[in-house]
Amino acid sequence: MKVVILAGGFGTRISEESAFKPKPMIEIGEMPILWHIMKEYSYYGMNEFIICAGYKQHVIKEWFADYFLHTSDITFDFTNGNKMIVHNKHVEPWKVTVVDTGLNTQTGGRIKRIKDYVGNEPFMMTYGDAVGDINIPELIEYHKSHGCIGTISVYNFGQNKGVLDVGKDGYVNAFREKSDLDGDLINIGFMVFQPEMFDYIDGDSTVFEQEPLNRLVAEHQLKYYTHKGFWQCMDTLREKQQLEKRWESGKAPWKLWED
Repeated sequence: MKVVILAGGFGTRISEESAFKPKPMIEIGEMPILWHIMKEYSYYGMNEFIICAGYKQHVIKEWFADYFLHTSDITFDFTNGNKMIVHNKHVEPWKVTVVDTGLNTQTGGRIKRIKDYVGNEPFMMTYGDAVGDINIPELIEYHKSHGCIGTISVYNFGQNKGVLDVGKDGYVNAFREKSDLDGDLINIGFMVFQPEMFDYIDGDSTVFEQEPLNRLVAEHQLKYYTHKGFWQCMDTLREKQQLEKRWESGKAPWKLWED
C-alpha cells in the first residue's frame, strides 16, 4: 500500500524556520520530520511514498537527491580525478515520488493531483508535520473490516489539568481529575482510503477536510480509529522544541525502528 504525505503548505505558524524550507523539512535530531514519518511507516514494511509538495518543493527534491550526503561519511578526492567516495552507505528500502502539486493548491487539490501515481488501489495518507506511535497494521485491518471508503485516526487532545464540575447557580460542585471524556477528538492524519476518495474532490480549490470528508460523513462512508498512544504535531517552535527534547532523551515514543 502506498503512503501519500501532504507536504506542500506554507507552515506560517512556525515561520522562524519555514521561511527557509517547507515545514516537513524542519529537523528533529538533525533529520527532517518528514524522514521521521517515513521511518514510522517503513518500520511496518510500507516503503513506497508519494509526497505532495508545493511551497519550496525543490528543497524536498534536493534533499532526497543528496540522501547519501546527509546519511553517510564522504571522501572528496581532488587528487584523483575529483572523485567522491561514499562510506558506510545506508540505503533505505524506499521508492519516493515527489510531486509538485502547486504553490497555492488546497489540500484536496494536492491529493487529486497525485491520483495517477496512486492508481486504482487503497492508499494511506497523512500530514507531513506530525509523528506518533500509531499501530499501522491494526489501523489497516480495521479499515478492511468495515468496508467504508475512508478511515481517519483520531486522538483525544483533552485537558491536561484538573477539571471542575460547576453548576449554573455559581457553586463549584466538585474537583476531579481529567478523563478520556474531556476534550475533543481531532483528526491526526494516518488515514486509509479506497481509490473512490478521488471522486469526492473537485479540483485545486477543494479543501480536503471540508467538502470531501463532510460528504463521506453524510454518506456514512467514513469511520474513525482511536489512537491512545503518543501523537504530537509540530505547528509551532515550542512544539518543535518539545519533539527535539524527546528525541535527545533517547526515548522518543515514535521511534520504533532500530538505528
